Amino acid sequence: MELTERQGEVLDAALALLKEKGEAPTMNAVAERASCSKETLYKWFGGRDGLLTATVQRQAAQVRALPVPDRGLDAEALQASLVAFARNWLRTITGETSVALNRLAIGEAGIEGRGLGRIVLDNGPRAMQGRLEPLLAAGREAGLLDFADSEDAFRVFFGLVVRDTQIRLLLGDGERPTEAEIDSRAVQAAAQFFALFGADHRGADGRRRNT
Repeated sequence: MELTERQGEVLDAALALLKEKGEAPTMNAVAERASCSKETLYKWFGGRDGLLTATVQRQAAQVRALPVPDRGLDAEALQASLVAFARNWLRTITGETSVALNRLAIGEAGIEGRGLGRIVLDNGPRAMQGRLEPLLAAGREAGLLDFADSEDAFRVFFGLVVRDTQIRLLLGDGERPTEAEIDSRAVQAAAQFFALFGADHRGADGRRRNT
């Protein structure tokens, strides 16, 4: 959904309410905070789930898809792209808004008629997978990466980047990492991913070499 500036302001109001209250805002509350009519919200977003989907997508959009060069992809460029992706991902998921969204999604899990968990899953990890897989495929095509299944490779990268950071924040254990810590973790995750899937870490027989 291509948002107008005004629609973006409405979603920012919804995200602010969610962070303040710790619960999904009602259409009435969003309309009041954003100074617009409830009818306009329904016209734009179609209801509660549509509004929540748009707010989650707006938050997830902070982690952008990576450009894949038509040619000339080398190990340095690939690793730099993975670091940039990991950095943006960590910044986003450790922010107050993402933590509030995930806490609410977990709290609503299994409650009939509440679809925030599915919305967060579809527009969080699954969306990140869709944005990263083209780069991973390009790395394999260029002979820089060696993996059999792109979903498995993504899951490993997910684990290396996120580690236990998100669950600790969700449980109130610890503080958000600093920018320096985020940078360090992003570089480390990319290096570890290359150690696991870098093509130059395999011998001629295709087996992993000890490094």
